[in-house]
Amino acid sequence: MMSQTKLSARTALLLSASLLPIAPALAQEAPPVAQAGTQGQTTGQGPGTPESPQPVSEQPVDEFDPLTEVVVTGQTTRDRPLITSSADITFADRGDIDRRAPRSTADLLELVPGIFVEGTAGELSNNYSVRGLQGGGQRFIQLEEDGFPIIYQGGGADFFFQQDLTIDRLEAVKGGSSGVLTVNGAGATINFISRRPNFTEEQGILRVQAADFGLKRAEFYYSTPLVADQLAFNIGGFVQSNPGFRENPFDYDGYRLKAMLEYRFGEGGFLRFTGKIGDIKAAYYATQPYAFNDGEPGGIPGLDTQSGNIGGDAFTRISVPVSTFVEADGFRDFRYSEGVRVKTKQGRIDFEAPLTDSIDLFARGRYLDLSYDFNGLFPGSGTGNAGLASAVTYLTPGAASPINDLLTAGRAAFPTAARFGVRNLRTGVVLGSNQAAELNALNGNGFLQQTTLNHDFQEGHDFGVNAGARWEADFGGVQNSLTLGVIYFDVARSQNQSATAAVVNDVRTNSDIYDIVALNAGNQVIGTLSDNGLISYGNWGAGIRRREDESFSIYANDEIAIGDLRVDAGIRWEQLDSRYDEGNAAAVNQPVPAGVGGVVRTVGLTFNGTFTTVEREQDKVAWTVGANYLITPNLSVYARYADGFQTNNTDPITQIELYEAGVRFQYGRVISASATYFETYFNDQFYNFIDPSDPTRQTAFLADLRTKGFEFDVQFRPVDWFQIDAFGVFQDPTLNNLSLNGVPDDTFNGNRPERTPKELVTISPIVRIPRGLGDIFARFKYVGDIFADSGNGVALPDYWVTSAGFNLNLTERLEVNFVAENIFDEIGLTEGNPRQGQRQNISDGFFYARGIPGPTYTGSVTFRF
Repeated sequence: MMSQTKLSARTALLLSASLLPIAPALAQEAPPVAQAGTQGQTTGQGPGTPESPQPVSEQPVDEFDPLTEVVVTGQTTRDRPLITSSADITFADRGDIDRRAPRSTADLLELVPGIFVEGTAGELSNNYSVRGLQGGGQRFIQLEEDGFPIIYQGGGADFFFQQDLTIDRLEAVKGGSSGVLTVNGAGATINFISRRPNFTEEQGILRVQAADFGLKRAEFYYSTPLVADQLAFNIGGFVQSNPGFRENPFDYDGYRLKAMLEYRFGEGGFLRFTGKIGDIKAAYYATQPYAFNDGEPGGIPGLDTQSGNIGGDAFTRISVPVSTFVEADGFRDFRYSEGVRVKTKQGRIDFEAPLTDSIDLFARGRYLDLSYDFNGLFPGSGTGNAGLASAVTYLTPGAASPINDLLTAGRAAFPTAARFGVRNLRTGVVLGSNQAAELNALNGNGFLQQTTLNHDFQEGHDFGVNAGARWEADFGGVQNSLTLGVIYFDVARSQNQSATAAVVNDVRTNSDIYDIVALNAGNQVIGTLSDNGLISYGNWGAGIRRREDESFSIYANDEIAIGDLRVDAGIRWEQLDSRYDEGNAAAVNQPVPAGVGGVVRTVGLTFNGTFTTVEREQDKVAWTVGANYLITPNLSVYARYADGFQTNNTDPITQIELYEAGVRFQYGRVISASATYFETYFNDQFYNFIDPSDPTRQTAFLADLRTKGFEFDVQFRPVDWFQIDAFGVFQDPTLNNLSLNGVPDDTFNGNRPERTPKELVTISPIVRIPRGLGDIFARFKYVGDIFADSGNGVALPDYWVTSAGFNLNLTERLEVNFVAENIFDEIGLTEGNPRQGQRQNISDGFFYARGIPGPTYTGSVTFRF
């Protein structure tokens, strides 16, 4: 269990009156880690939960009452302690966030037991999954900010959200009511709760942060009352530059700002306006080559496993031929120097007010205007591990050469050529296939590879509203809370992923790109087969798409308490009208623009300016029922069943069933613990992936996933100055009824889903420095082994990551924080090559994978006023 803040009964009631049912979560607390300025006045937002004035003081309260130790969000009852809840919920406060020193939003999800995070892509576009779902299943996990989905679809939300000083805590629920009280959250909901405007005094925080990998970041938060007890505002955000945690010649900058203006009605309730704006660039890291020796992953000379990055100067700007229906001049630029650029503008309104003494009205609405320009490198994409070969093999015609088709075309174009060679585009050095010694000495490894340039631009809007009412009544010892509401979303995206092309490059950090050339007997160039290193165009199809979704939900959630028994039930019906426009490919591919060299004379699959449209109307019901029995004030048991679902535009709706039962126990300030047994059924899990035999084709994956598991969350505090938090999951996930492109394949039955560990454990000891001067902490994270593919052909080993740090309160206003991550330089691989298909292999002792970075060191200085 994570660190918590002990609450007096009065404080607990004030907080619980403002907590949020739409993002079921837990606001739980423990004797606070001494930290100046811990803010206790923020609340979440959700359907029908009126908000009350919060405590003003930032000094933590160290009182303890077993009945009010924890406060639960995600319920429609105003104040319900965790021990009486019937959902699997978790809470992490600002101290937990700062001790984690996250490099990405995904890093924060590691604070939630049972969520497997693949935080290896960089600051955004990371993968995460829950309860046995295969890696990359983040679309089943809804990320929310202040009780409202960051985006409707769920997956990809970390493009548009980053935590900063405006965020006070996160709350989470797995399964259960998550799939009923929000959209596309059947697996879990993670809610990031903002600091609320301060209505009583001026307040400010400044923070400067830096990391050894080049991160430089300044954050601020400021709040002040405008009219005492009636009107207040806050503003905060960050500005940064960040090359990412792997070596990179480019330093990506950006900013995000958020402001709130809140008015409180005299009779209770509030009206709040929130605005956000951002423009941020970020590095993206995909797979890279690894060696595999005696069952252990290792590095390749010239490319460090922990900090290496093949991206660099050679990829700064590359003009790729494309259909003139996409770009009038026939070229589309790939710019690694831009990284992933994300722009957001958002306006939001939150309203709550009492209609009577027992009925409250609420309404939430927000409009998000978004775009991102993704420039990412994908080594080994399409070719798989076979694309990693010696330069000599590359240049020798025959089936073993990964570019044999190109060499065949080159032989036809230059029949007098004696041999083929490579020309380094940076140095101009030419090496022929007969210069085996020199080729084998390239970068100390002699390898060449194919790297796909993925330029994916998307833009659109995401508009959502959640409105309804809550009725609470007491019938002579029987309390009931009923919430009714509607949720509406209007979502549109347009996508341009054309001009996806491949180059030949070497295997080292800041790698060079090579032209493939035809040589005479004297190794003089007589012709060029490639175009500035480009050997193919249109690799992933025409690449032009549009999607639209209009979603309407009606939901109801009822909670009844009869003595020590509490029974909850919720239901949501969603109707989804979707449209998908797929850009058509021309019957005859367009020629490359004039002046383009090489033997590839068309732009590949060519968008012809028309679309094939699929429209689909679907509806589905999600429902859940749970119960909790309080055996003693310190011991309870609970059970829950949930039947949820996930939408995915015009694709079939995926059903998720969850059974869980748990026990919770607390004993004074010494121990707080929970244990949960669960079974999860992901029925008809559906997605598309690139066919490695033909990267222009999508292969449809359909299967049932079954998981049985045990989850625990324990906090042990034997003395005031020492605490141990431990949480984790042990699970057994399996695949069943799998088919590819509609063809059943029983050979997968019983396999473990791709990129899904059986064990995840985190242990965090915390030592408090006397007199409230801070704390010293460590974190030991264990990730069990995973398979890179559903065929279970490539196993990636388990690993431990050890981290440590400290928080020092130099004065009441000045704090210093330092965190060292992966101290012992552990190699940890989170995925293989997802574009190699469902049956991967290790070729000649080498393979592609995505790995965690080596040791990183992050420090910050925080000043409060």
